[in-house]
Amino acid sequence: MALKDLLVVVDDGAASAARLDLAARLAARDDAHLTALYAFTDVALPGYIQAELPAELRASRRKDLDAQVAQAARRFEEAMRRHGRTERSEWLAVERDPTTAAAVHGRYADLIVVGQPDPDRDRDALVAQPADLLFESGRPLLVVPYAGQFATIGERVLVGWNGSREAARAIGDALPLLRGAKRVVVMAANPKPGPNGLGDEPCADIARHLSRHGCKVEATHVATDVVEPGDTLLNTAADEGCDLLVMGAYGRSRLRELVLGGMTRYMLQHMTVPVLMSH
Repeated sequence: MALKDLLVVVDDGAASAARLDLAARLAARDDAHLTALYAFTDVALPGYIQAELPAELRASRRKDLDAQVAQAARRFEEAMRRHGRTERSEWLAVERDPTTAAAVHGRYADLIVVGQPDPDRDRDALVAQPADLLFESGRPLLVVPYAGQFATIGERVLVGWNGSREAARAIGDALPLLRGAKRVVVMAANPKPGPNGLGDEPCADIARHLSRHGCKVEATHVATDVVEPGDTLLNTAADEGCDLLVMGAYGRSRLRELVLGGMTRYMLQHMTVPVLMSH
């Protein structure tokens, strides 16, 4: 079992280079094919206004968009040359909403690598939204923080476990990475007691399962009413020097309104290491 087909969502933001670099190293690890998706849109104007625009202005705008796409393509080609991935990579530029494009094209990949939106820089930019992709793509996401450089990925992994189907799905999706990790820590934050909880030895069963897959795994749990579960996970990741966090994503889509679970929302806003999420 290995990740053989990856999709990385790139854009014009400053964090895109680090995200592309991480995806290239992840692809090289299993000699996977890497597709970079660059989705862009023109300024949306009502039809009656577009009809009144001079042809020269429309042509100028089209020329600017083409130059923007070409510049992004050059950045991708340079990155692939640095990583020796020119024969195992593909550039895909589409004029479409980034989230919709990533959801559609991501269904043909083993994993979607996407960026955490920067609340300051991306407030007015049209970028792929991980919260929407979780529910629309049907694939696991590797969400990369907008701040920081990530020299390694998947060497020391922290798995957030609560016994749910979403957490089980995330572990299954992450197995190709977990099997190659030097160390895997499975942790339950404030585990619930009782027959439907995690039992007297939280994480023992899932750790045993992972060990049967050859994972170098250990189990732990933390009970506290002082620190939020999200902070507990992030603090543990920092203390243990983890370069990847694996967790399930919770929520539901009702009509067009996305309702995220508290932990999922918190992690998407506060992550400090790449997070692999599955719904």
